[in-house]
Amino acid sequence: MPALIFDCDGVLADTERDGHRPAFNQTFAEFGVPVSWSVEEYAEKLRIGGGKERMASLLTPEFVRANGLPEDPDGQRELLAAWHKRKTALYTELVGRLPGRPGIARIVDEALAAGWELACASTSAEPSVRAVLEHVVGPERSRRFLVLAGDIVPAKKPDPSIYVLARERLGVGPQDAIVVEDSRNGLLAAVGAGLRCVVTVSGYTRDEDFSEAALVVTSLGDAGEPAAVIANRSAAEPGELVTLADLQAILTDHKEGT
Repeated sequence: MPALIFDCDGVLADTERDGHRPAFNQTFAEFGVPVSWSVEEYAEKLRIGGGKERMASLLTPEFVRANGLPEDPDGQRELLAAWHKRKTALYTELVGRLPGRPGIARIVDEALAAGWELACASTSAEPSVRAVLEHVVGPERSRRFLVLAGDIVPAKKPDPSIYVLARERLGVGPQDAIVVEDSRNGLLAAVGAGLRCVVTVSGYTRDEDFSEAALVVTSLGDAGEPAAVIANRSAAEPGELVTLADLQAILTDHKEGT
């Protein structure tokens, strides 16, 4: 059967601005680190894949010396682990306040009814990913997902490793799986794994280059919250809703084009 693979942050819910960012900032405050990322500053940090990696970007020699932080590699690894553990806990507490993006629960129901395999593949921490997934689709549906998250692969997106692993774990070929992403890094990871990708732009990513995407939309759409097509390079013909039939058309087009 075909497989539908979701990214988490920005896809299941628009989590970055009002979820991850305040959790990072509260963590810094609790640890006495003089950093508070603004909306604009965090947009730049999102170019770095992975939460620990974003935190690590602070640890320049000048910043470390000025704030009395460990200078040795082992000390910095321990510090980042402590920061990230606390940040993950704070973020998990915030998840319940963030609405799911339009169309996610609907398309999951359609996919389950049709017998599709489901997965969520993210380089965010696994507890964070599972919390968002359960919040957005519900506990029962979330148990039907293969979840691949955190440091399960050695390299973050745009490296394709997470999606190569998802294909292997699901037991599907590249022509039988489609990815929903929201960022250029995620799109490049999906395409690098040989997968077709639908992009639902989010608040931080709407101006990025999605030239390689099969379909780019504002969201998957729900009643009262219609999707708008930004770019379509596929055989899909979405209206106000992106449906499972549209995703199947993209996969069919992919097979016929190879």
